[in-house]
Amino acid sequence: MSDLQKNVQAAIDELVESGAERGVQVAVYSGGELVVDAVAGVADPETGREVTSGTVFYNFSIGKGAASTVLHVLVERGLFGYDTPIAELWPEFAAHGKGQVTVRQALNHTAGVPGIPVESTFADICDWDKMCAAIADQEPWWEPGTQTGYHAYSFGYIVGEIVRRATGKPISQVLREEVAGPLGVADEIYFGMPVAEHGRLAVLEDEPVAAAWTGEMPTDLPMFKAGPMSLFPSATLGNRTDVLAADIPAGGKTSARAIARMYAALLGEVDGVRLVSPERLREISAVSFVGVDQVFGNPATWGLGFAIGRPGADAEATASVFGMPGAGGSAAYADTATGIAVAVTKNRLTGDFAVPAKLSELIG
Repeated sequence: MSDLQKNVQAAIDELVESGAERGVQVAVYSGGELVVDAVAGVADPETGREVTSGTVFYNFSIGKGAASTVLHVLVERGLFGYDTPIAELWPEFAAHGKGQVTVRQALNHTAGVPGIPVESTFADICDWDKMCAAIADQEPWWEPGTQTGYHAYSFGYIVGEIVRRATGKPISQVLREEVAGPLGVADEIYFGMPVAEHGRLAVLEDEPVAAAWTGEMPTDLPMFKAGPMSLFPSATLGNRTDVLAADIPAGGKTSARAIARMYAALLGEVDGVRLVSPERLREISAVSFVGVDQVFGNPATWGLGFAIGRPGADAEATASVFGMPGAGGSAAYADTATGIAVAVTKNRLTGDFAVPAKLSELIG
């Protein structure tokens, strides 16, 4: 066992033993090889089922990285380009002056449609056609391409519908056929997860303080216009059978080793599989847009479908890192400078990214 494996294992064992976390997975690839595969704690406190390397976690926005990867594979194949107007593939999207919004603008969250209808229900977000129609019919919040704002739910439907219009297949099928299957992890990474497989999922729980975090915020913030509070990430949302089974590609259900393997195959070859060319890797991991997020108010630095910067670190100082964190404190990313890919998944939903930030310092 390597020193890094031992150190990571000790760190997550301590998190679980202290009661700070319930169940955790950490996977690290280096040069296409799995060098850390560490687990701790329980996936289901009621039954005592332990976390294994193959346990699947609903990690919310970590899934955006997988959705973006599917799209990049299709661009690599020449089905469309980053500067293709979305409406060329999806004519209805042109409504209300969005005819020139490009695939690139969708990827860097500058498309101007960051919200979903505030009356949306659990059933609505599981209804692909209904959500795509609602997003296509939206008026942009700003002139597309001029500002950025986190497209929390709409990102997944926009990217997924681009994929569906280009291939004739739902994005979950393309993920399986073009990314997860070739990498040998088709049973560990999903958008919609078959109900028959739900017994393998980690059960989510809210950290007590995280459940009340929105109560301290002014009610007129733009984030409250981007969707209903009932659909903000929570254990209630993430444990629902309908949500787990539905294609909602703004989020994803995955093990740490599966999503880390995907990032490793973006960086280079993994057991003979390379998802994109070196030239495309440079393009997708480069800074595409920098600005103040118009939904949440934070500084934002985007590549093409990936946030730039390591968890807990300044984006400018760690500009070789690209990936996606997930609400509740999970994260997955790759570093083009070091050639490593990292994923941290967990089932206690916390209000920060302290765990992946601490582990990223340990991993280097």
